[in-house]
Amino acid sequence: MKSMLNKFGLAVASIALMATGAQAEDVKSPFEGEGMRIAHVRYLSQGDFPELYLSGVRAQAEALGLELDVYDARQDASIQRNQLEQAIMKGYDGIILQHGFTDSLKDLADMAVQNGIKVVAFDVNADNAEIPQINQDDHLIARMSLEQAVKDNGNAWKAAYVYVPGIPPLDRRDEVFEEFKKKYSGIEEVARFGTLNNPIPNQVADQAAAVFRANPDITVAFSPYDEFAKGIKIAVDEAGLTDSVKIYSADISNSDIQAMREPGSAWVATTATNPAIMGQVSVRALAYLLNDKDPGKQVTVPPVLITQEMLNALDINNMNDLVDKVSSFSESDVLAAEWMPLP
Repeated sequence: MKSMLNKFGLAVASIALMATGAQAEDVKSPFEGEGMRIAHVRYLSQGDFPELYLSGVRAQAEALGLELDVYDARQDASIQRNQLEQAIMKGYDGIILQHGFTDSLKDLADMAVQNGIKVVAFDVNADNAEIPQINQDDHLIARMSLEQAVKDNGNAWKAAYVYVPGIPPLDRRDEVFEEFKKKYSGIEEVARFGTLNNPIPNQVADQAAAVFRANPDITVAFSPYDEFAKGIKIAVDEAGLTDSVKIYSADISNSDIQAMREPGSAWVATTATNPAIMGQVSVRALAYLLNDKDPGKQVTVPPVLITQEMLNALDINNMNDLVDKVSSFSESDVLAAEWMPLP
């Protein structure tokens, strides 16, 4: 399955970047023949988003001639910390941190920088001014999904909310949900729950089933991570609540599209960036540092609202269709410099 996802992600990445105009054969990488090595140390690996993100990392690293090693912590902060320490000891030229917790990474990230290793961080706050932060616009992601929820359901409803604190993108999305509840006093958070234990959808589904039994008046589920939304959908389907509960989420994948397009699906909207592009942008930011250039302290890629109605109207069945038919999702020139070959 992982190899299939990687191949799929590489295809998505290649299609998406063709529109930017730069091709690998047109530009010679400044790192070609230099034997430069980078490490990708990732906390979050379960789900299509991190798999497609990894495919983008692989594609851009290959285009730049950078040797890539991947360290997979599988949602274990202590393992990610040990892996980052290993990467520092092995003397990589650059490191990409993907998700994780500031408290478990900060001191080692500082050590890496002090040892001359270039570091970038995706969706984790390394709390170091020398480490660029690569982000989706998580505030906008949450705002667009919640605005769609208000458009669909009015400004008074009872909500189930899936959230795990301590993960920067989820924390930023939570900030927007708190703002929305203040703006719309009729929005009532009835239940808050969530877990990152594997398998995430099944664990969340078990929690959600109990929540729906105790709170039959819930009409909206806000699940600002698609693995959470999958769990909510399982619980909604099993409880026969597809006509009474609507799901609003973040992120997108092949399986998400299929779930949203099922007849009568409760999953009606999500907001997302292309995960393969996010992976590529992370490598581009690292390439800037390795080439003694400044990518900026915050590098942000804007998201796109994707509704069930849009998927049906455009007959979008998978990520390839989404890339082909929604240009705002497939194209990004963020950090696409003239000197940099793209996949």
